[in-house]
Amino acid sequence: MNLLRIILFPFAILYGLIMFVRNKMFDWGLLCSEAFPVPVVSVGNLSTGGTGKTPHVEYLVEILYSNYKVAVLSRGYKRKTKGYLEATSKSNVDDIGDEPYQIYNKFGNNIILAVDEKRRRGIKNILKNYPDTDVVLLDDAFQHRYVKPRLNILLTDYRNLFARDFVVPTGNLREFRFGAKRADLLVVTKTPKILSPIDKELILKDLKKYKDKNLLFSYFQYGKLHPVTEACKNKHPKKIKSVVLLTGIANPASLEEYLKRISEELYLLEYPDHHRYTKQNVKEIVVFFKELFSGDKAIVTTEKDFMRLQDPELIKLLEEVPVYVLPVKVRFHENGEKAIKNELTQLFNNNKK
Repeated sequence: MNLLRIILFPFAILYGLIMFVRNKMFDWGLLCSEAFPVPVVSVGNLSTGGTGKTPHVEYLVEILYSNYKVAVLSRGYKRKTKGYLEATSKSNVDDIGDEPYQIYNKFGNNIILAVDEKRRRGIKNILKNYPDTDVVLLDDAFQHRYVKPRLNILLTDYRNLFARDFVVPTGNLREFRFGAKRADLLVVTKTPKILSPIDKELILKDLKKYKDKNLLFSYFQYGKLHPVTEACKNKHPKKIKSVVLLTGIANPASLEEYLKRISEELYLLEYPDHHRYTKQNVKEIVVFFKELFSGDKAIVTTEKDFMRLQDPELIKLLEEVPVYVLPVKVRFHENGEKAIKNELTQLFNNNKK
């Protein structure tokens, strides 16, 4: 912890107490949480970002949309619009934000995707416009207490467990740790693909006081590199030795580890989370890439980052260098997938009663 964060400790206590009182007002009914006639599933975290919410929302969509009418509602962080807005084939990052745009690009009209900074209003609009909706997935809504979810899923990063953190500005938590007790399921995300029993036991020890059951472990399964520029045509992904990782996500640690395993050299070009790339940024990226002394090199970026690079002017600047997108999916250890599906089945069964 750096000196500034230590100095700001009194402000962290004050902020935490404000959030504590706010949560108690919801618990005591002084502030109202609204329930809805269809199941609402919230996916969120205690930290300020980097736990893998979007891939986990995509995981839920993937296992639900074939059998149910699924709606996804997000606030659309850093979008340039306001109020309720539904995604269409004409939507872009400025309209709905990078994460909702990523989800819509994957599932399109197979789902309903909407953004609204007021989630309660957003759900009402979805149900009004699509009365046959079976389930609403809320992205990043653990602190949005005005909506009462039927299933509350809380995520925490394997490398940055909330149990080892503190509230902002001293730490990165949005509320005190014991807020985790509101969760129905607690998922430790971004774990290694092979999780040792000792490692698991240490995590369980840290989290037991907050959640002693319904604790799951997930990991990222990376897919094949997907070429997105013309310069990739004569280059086979398996022959890439030097990788330039271009990323503007909150916590790229697991991504870095994976790329180090499949390449000989890794160079990191890191920007803030949700960073809006400019022409100057891209020009600098291209110059950096060209100056690297390697014949087998390529730029690799995330699906989320590529959503913010799809401006025609930016793509044109990138066309002369090989750029790949690395897709990712969520997978669960042991019986995690079965546990998730059982929870969802029970959710729908209870809704029929």
